[in-house]
Amino acid sequence: MKLLIRPAPEVAIKSKPVRQQQMRQLRQNIRKLLARLDQEIRVDGSWDRVDVDVPDGRSLAGPVIDELVRIPGISTIQEIGVFPFVDLDDVGEKAVQAYAERLKGKTFAVRARRHGDHDFRSIDLERSVGAALLQGSDAKGVDLKSPDLEVRIEVKDDSYHIAHRRHEGLGGYPLGTVETVMTLISGGYDSSVAAYLMMRRGIRSHYLFFNLGGAAHEVGVRQVAHYLWERYGSSHNVKFISVPFEGVVAEIMRSVNHRHWGVVLKRMMLKAAAEIARDYNASGLVMGDAVAQVSSQTLTNLNVVDRASDEVVLRPLIAMDKQEIIRIAKDIGTEPFARNMPEYCGVISSKPVTRARLHRVEEEEANMDPAALADAIANRTDTMVSQLLDSTQTPEEVELIQTPSVDDVIIDVRHPSEEERSPLTLTNNDVLKIPFYELNQQVAELPGNRQYLLYCDRGTMSRMHAGHLKAEGHGNIKVYAPAV
Repeated sequence: MKLLIRPAPEVAIKSKPVRQQQMRQLRQNIRKLLARLDQEIRVDGSWDRVDVDVPDGRSLAGPVIDELVRIPGISTIQEIGVFPFVDLDDVGEKAVQAYAERLKGKTFAVRARRHGDHDFRSIDLERSVGAALLQGSDAKGVDLKSPDLEVRIEVKDDSYHIAHRRHEGLGGYPLGTVETVMTLISGGYDSSVAAYLMMRRGIRSHYLFFNLGGAAHEVGVRQVAHYLWERYGSSHNVKFISVPFEGVVAEIMRSVNHRHWGVVLKRMMLKAAAEIARDYNASGLVMGDAVAQVSSQTLTNLNVVDRASDEVVLRPLIAMDKQEIIRIAKDIGTEPFARNMPEYCGVISSKPVTRARLHRVEEEEANMDPAALADAIANRTDTMVSQLLDSTQTPEEVELIQTPSVDDVIIDVRHPSEEERSPLTLTNNDVLKIPFYELNQQVAELPGNRQYLLYCDRGTMSRMHAGHLKAEGHGNIKVYAPAV
């Protein structure tokens, strides 16, 4: 199988040196990610295209396409059929085989290109193939100006290509072609969509989490960060930085007027983020704010918040409404995480200020003990995002079961996309599909007289959740860990 990849249109209008650098980065990203599927996949290209050759007989078409449509910087992926050139009639015959079904009731136009010496012109090829398609399909007719479907054929010396299915890519810039940023992530709708939009723009992003809700909250945010990285950014290594912020919250509530709690909390986060970002060579901070969504996000308050740091603060959601943000979250797969993420509103006052004055806020902050923020920054931990799930500690050890008894119920806790790619089927056991982000809600509703074994591919997610459920008093939860 051969694939023709075109970059996003913005790449094509760059100056020659910038375009070459971005295309080189795009090829490198594609090569790195596809090598995980098969080391023999070849990735080449030129200034305006990337060519991918997949070895025949490997059944990799689906996985390769699935990987490519999630790589930032790609506009389209075109499946290409490659054939030795015999004559124009043979080209027409192959075109009918490729397009007859898709042309039913549609208009079309044939677009041909040639490279090399041939005894026919490109227009001759277009007319010959067009006639074959009209005769061999139920096409509505030819429309050269605005066809429903374009049939693209490229003849190169003694072979030719016919473009088959076309897939839309993410667009944007290749990851790694823009500077690095630090994205503040809470696991909710806004911050996860903001992180995705930064990656789509080619920006390498570390994840910065301010822990307000303890271990359970951090577990959920780790899962979101790992999912985003694995789906859209795994060509580059990044860090997940966790900052223990309970002490800062306590100091805010002790020293600051309650009307300013929300604004001061955001300012403390920005101050910490700016200091941490310098250690990771990050050129900016990313937040999920949208204008007027909550009291701390009025233009006046955002201005006051931003004065806490000299770093540029990027807000990709600034003009979006909540419905649009949720729609994107559904498209990229983070909506179920956000929907089930617990809310931590301990620093929301009853009458929050909507037009904070900088000098008043700074006076309030002067009452705080600076050691609280300094200690939080000093006690931060960082983990490679690729190792997030493996490094998550569980509060309880759980028993691993290799061979379940007939009465055991298996709970498949994988994300629905993983479960669809590799369904779990067992002959003698009931299998429930409960994604990990719905476990806490649904486990409480299950009959208590059965034993439940959690399952995931690598065993890390299942152990982590089984440990937390056991710590919460669910003694009938274990882990299904089949022998490999």
